[in-house]
Amino acid sequence: MYTPEKEKELIEKTKELLKLSIDDIKDKRQAEEIVKQLREVIRYHDWRYYVLASPVISDYEYDKLFHLLKEIEKKWPELITPDSPTQRVASGLTKEFPEVKHLAPMLSLDNSYDEEDLRDFDRRVKELTGLSEIEYAVEPKFDGAGIALVYENNRFIRGATRGDGIVGEDITQNLKTIKTIPLYADFKKYGIKLIEIRGEVLMRKDVFKKLNEERLEEGLPPFANPRNAAAGSLRLQDPKEVAKRKLEAFVYQITYATDEKGENLLGTKIRYHYDAIKMLYSLGFRTPIPEKEIKVFKGIDKVIEYCKEWEKKRDEYPYELDGMVIKVNDISLYPKLGMTSHHPRWAIAFKFKPRQATTRIIDVVFQVGRTGAVTPVAKVEPVEIGGVIVSSVSLINEDFIKEKDIRIGDLVLIERAGDVIPYIVKVIKEARTGKEKPIVFPKNCPSCGSPLVKLPGEAVWRCMNANCPAQVVERITYFASKDAMDIRGLGYNTVKKFYELGFLRRIPDIYRLPYEKIKQLPGWGEKSVENLKKAIEESKNRPIHRLITGLSIRYVGKVTAKKLAEYIKCVEDLKDWTVEQLQSIPDIGYVVAHSIYDFFHNEENIKMIYELKELGVKTCKDEEEEKREKILEGKTFVFTGTLSCCSREKAQELVESLGGKVSSSVSKKTTYLVVGENPGSKLEKAKKLGVKILSEEEFLNLLEENKK
Repeated sequence: MYTPEKEKELIEKTKELLKLSIDDIKDKRQAEEIVKQLREVIRYHDWRYYVLASPVISDYEYDKLFHLLKEIEKKWPELITPDSPTQRVASGLTKEFPEVKHLAPMLSLDNSYDEEDLRDFDRRVKELTGLSEIEYAVEPKFDGAGIALVYENNRFIRGATRGDGIVGEDITQNLKTIKTIPLYADFKKYGIKLIEIRGEVLMRKDVFKKLNEERLEEGLPPFANPRNAAAGSLRLQDPKEVAKRKLEAFVYQITYATDEKGENLLGTKIRYHYDAIKMLYSLGFRTPIPEKEIKVFKGIDKVIEYCKEWEKKRDEYPYELDGMVIKVNDISLYPKLGMTSHHPRWAIAFKFKPRQATTRIIDVVFQVGRTGAVTPVAKVEPVEIGGVIVSSVSLINEDFIKEKDIRIGDLVLIERAGDVIPYIVKVIKEARTGKEKPIVFPKNCPSCGSPLVKLPGEAVWRCMNANCPAQVVERITYFASKDAMDIRGLGYNTVKKFYELGFLRRIPDIYRLPYEKIKQLPGWGEKSVENLKKAIEESKNRPIHRLITGLSIRYVGKVTAKKLAEYIKCVEDLKDWTVEQLQSIPDIGYVVAHSIYDFFHNEENIKMIYELKELGVKTCKDEEEEKREKILEGKTFVFTGTLSCCSREKAQELVESLGGKVSSSVSKKTTYLVVGENPGSKLEKAKKLGVKILSEEEFLNLLEENKK
């Protein structure tokens, strides 16, 4: 549809238009020209997004273009034409699944990024309804893949993607694998025969993180964000593969409902949106939880306050959110308010700060990790994403660079979702000038010069020299890190400096540091040296799972280390375990077992463990510790809300030190839900399942009682 030259022209035009605001447009003649340009670039970006599923700008940048067009058309209504992007939903479908027509159009939402837009929305609603005060329902805006579910005579008969808003793709079989979508719901008790419900398919953040870790381990590129992972999973042709992705579905709107006679129930029997959500929730659907996540307010001021409250806690929520949705609660007002061909006038989305942006790669450096893996890192023009300035982005490995055809000088789209590290979603190849340079992967280690090796079945290049300076510094730093031996004051820069001075060459050297010499160094005084010495001494008594974590065994993080520690008395015992015995431990597979086996059959590694033992580091559990580990055996804890006693991580450690388990989600297997301040949706679910609920005080008392 577009030639490469035309795409390049439109991308350059996009950059120029993004710099404009309504205040820059002085007269109708100028407005007419800019409207023409805006429509052309928006159609282009619609095509990239909806047809190719390959956007070249961020959602925030697209929203800015769309908002500017709307503002101009509002100021000069005579410029509105039937083919304006504001007058229709962007279209385009792939043909991999059968097409089906929705019972009601799945329109987009009007977007807002500041509270003044919400006040304007409130003013327009009041004008159109003639009411002096409006009741609004406010709920989280899930960042997933849109779906429409149809139930007839209580049975789930069809599920479809959003498509172009009028026609979607039938993905019923894939959606049936999602357990949060009931196959049967008793709508008849509410007088409903046929109903269509709009929702979103999501992937929980922890599931997404694990999926990406598995993909990286298999040499596959990670997904950019949970939304992409969910959308990509729904398009898999095999429902069995979809089921493995642990997708979840939330529903948040009834778009069509009729009774036995075919009469419309929306606005009559189903009068209020909040009550509709309560009904769906009572029927077993995942929805924004009434009174916890979706609330009703009179007046826009309280709505704005609630939106800001959620923006502050978005990272604590287990799913990705990109804003809040404000809906007029009274459905009977919807016909009076009406809709454009793009969005309803009775709802608006308040968007949180964007987490995508475009920037340019200015250089690439190669970093050597603690296991010898060489990682290319792109240095980019600093850009703010989600309140954080990003200047470096991992390029993962050589295959990732080749697959995305990343070059120095490229304009790239970067995403930072939640606690996910910055990730290059795509290269804007259409913006290339011909001056971009290919990235040449080194043949030798950037740190020690040893030849790099790519092992069979792996996607990364490695330096195999165990004494490589970069690897040594990284290994010692990791040993002292919070997840391992937690030695405060021994961070990367300090370790590097001590390495250069010859104080640290191997992990055991941490326990032989020359404190008198350190006192003579700039920035080091009596107090700081004493603090470091104290932290090192305290580390000698850490639980053995922390020592295992700190050894930098490939594929063994803190979760696997804890699992190993459950099955041994001393760390050195692992030298006597076979691969088969290691594989008998839950969640340890063939690859991980071989890695552990190889580590403990390396003479230098065993020597290091005995050396640490001689230096006073605990490598074996004592009798008291073994008893403690069985105190909460078989009990599973889940936490929600903020604890005042300690961090969530510390509370988890306390439970695990007594043999208990900690889960991120509530289920029938949960023994206790520990509730702190401002609890989330887990509390409601625990009540439904009859899980025992503990206050923070009861939780601490339980731990104390069990320690006796």
